[in-house]
Amino acid sequence: MLGIFSSSIVSPPEELVAAGSRTPSPKMTGEALVNRFIKTESLAVSVKINGHVQLAYTHNNESAFLPRSFAVKDEIFCLFEGSLDNLGSLRQQYGLVKSANEVVLMIEAYKALRDRAPYPPSHVVSHLQGNFAFIVFDKSTSTLFVATDQVGKIPLYWGITADGYVAFADDADLLKGACGKSLASFPQGCFFSTTVGELRSYENPKNKITAIPATEEEIWGAKSMVEGGAVVAATK
Repeated sequence: MLGIFSSSIVSPPEELVAAGSRTPSPKMTGEALVNRFIKTESLAVSVKINGHVQLAYTHNNESAFLPRSFAVKDEIFCLFEGSLDNLGSLRQQYGLVKSANEVVLMIEAYKALRDRAPYPPSHVVSHLQGNFAFIVFDKSTSTLFVATDQVGKIPLYWGITADGYVAFADDADLLKGACGKSLASFPQGCFFSTTVGELRSYENPKNKITAIPATEEEIWGAKSMVEGGAVVAATK
């Protein structure tokens, strides 16, 4: 799965800007990145939103146990990869029918977060049990919400394209050619919300996450550490 967002939606993370500026590396634009994805992935689907956001996915080479899914409802767009162990109980919690899958659940969980404010993002993510990574974009409020599980079974990466778009993908190789060294693993057990404006650990949402750019010798990435805690994502 792939999501790209212009600087009008999300500001490029400073640690990724720093990683890419130390040693110039080849990059491509966000549009070129999406076109590359569509051309190289069979049966890829792409959705462009307001000219500032583009989402794309394919079922090609996905795991039968950790599928990718896409849905949109009430101007809320969601890409979800993985599966939830407690999907049944969460359906009941959010009043959903038994046929509702993970991506539909995530949209409803986000709506609860948005409409029942104050309702912290950490509360929504901490209730999810299983292996997952998701990207939610709310067109009505231009809000981005991204998260991964605590184990990192579903890999997720983020980087900065040549034209300053922030890109998220489950394929590191896809982003390497587009983001150069402005690329890192998205920290497992963390979420990013433009309403909060920064990365947060959903186990310790009040603790600041500090990013340490990779050294000049390292190929790409950064370490992310929770204050008073351990490394949540290391360099690749």
